Amino acid sequence: MGDSETRPWGSWHVIDIGPGYKVKRIEVLPGSRLSYQTHDHRSEHWVVIYGKATCVIDGVTTVAGPGESVDVAVGQAHRICNETDEPLSIIEVQRGGYTGEDDIVRLEDDFGRAEQKAATAEA
Repeated sequence: MGDSETRPWGSWHVIDIGPGYKVKRIEVLPGSRLSYQTHDHRSEHWVVIYGKATCVIDGVTTVAGPGESVDVAVGQAHRICNETDEPLSIIEVQRGGYTGEDDIVRLEDDFGRAEQKAATAEA
């Protein structure tokens, strides 16, 4: 449908977008993880499609498999990791007044992006 981007850890693809929400498919390569980050304007709901997601939310680690879901509230520090040798695919539903890609504060990052914070739009 819309935007997609390849990242060092895998890729994301926008499936749908509308007022107050965005839906993405996120593919995480084996042995990779996304940055440990927060969002000022959105919550996230992750549903594992295939693979095993190791999810870190405010320092608490849980593992979710196919059909299981995890919720991330606005402002919670979070990260998705694929600690297996198999591909990981999740559907991410973002909800909030602003779902732009620049609403990311990276706390830790394996690719040197933790010091970056793009300006966020005013809600």
